[in-house]
Amino acid sequence: MAARTIPRRPFASRFLTGPSSYSHFSPLSHQFLHQLHKSSHPPVPPPTPFVPDAETFLSLIGRNMSRFASKFTSWDELFTLSSVELKARGIEPPRLRRYLLRWRQKFQRGEYGVGGDLEHVVDGVGQLRVVEIPNNQVVARAEGQCETPTTTAGGQREHEIPPVTATGTATLSPGMKWAVVNLPPGESQPKEIPQPPKKYMKVTLGRGPVLKAPYIKLVKGTNGMAGVIQVQEGMWEDKQGKKIDGGERRQAEVRAKKRSEERKKVSA
Repeated sequence: MAARTIPRRPFASRFLTGPSSYSHFSPLSHQFLHQLHKSSHPPVPPPTPFVPDAETFLSLIGRNMSRFASKFTSWDELFTLSSVELKARGIEPPRLRRYLLRWRQKFQRGEYGVGGDLEHVVDGVGQLRVVEIPNNQVVARAEGQCETPTTTAGGQREHEIPPVTATGTATLSPGMKWAVVNLPPGESQPKEIPQPPKKYMKVTLGRGPVLKAPYIKLVKGTNGMAGVIQVQEGMWEDKQGKKIDGGERRQAEVRAKKRSEERKKVSA
């Protein structure tokens, strides 16, 4: 008995294109989904004391972006124009538009370069200084020992335990620690230090203590405890490539010379 074959019917296109396939979506629901997935512009960030206008922002991010400063009439335009609108303004090539859009997003998230989070800046110059502030951990431990004595696990009363000693150093007073503050122009000491003290981006303390930050200029006669940061072209630029300080045999020599130059700047 010969096998009977059943011919296959082509899949009816009406199941895909007929009105029954999408009849449950009304025009109103399409509009709702369009508004739901529509990309909304993030809020325009306010200027900072270190970055007061669009020209300064373009100068800081480098890659000769400052030549496009005349393309923007306001701060809001800098952060609201789309890539298509930037192209219409003549910002070419495309990689520079992508670079600008990437830095716009970083600035909106509060990811600045060095100096971007300074509060006191005059004419593009911010002053930093190392000062002594009370070490809260030592104070808290000392205050805890003044409470009513109790018996410890070893059977020893707390008032019999040797007190916390806050020893100082040749440059630091007992019970104190170092902190970096941003001073208004013309002041050498802060009037009030916030608690906890603010930590500035890319600003650290070395031995001594000595201020360390990119593009910082140490003030002579302060042993590296005071410095200024000034707006410069390309301070925040995302560098391309990696500097290796010469070949394998010369790296130690080149880096030793750099450390020697840094020590000379501090002692000057």
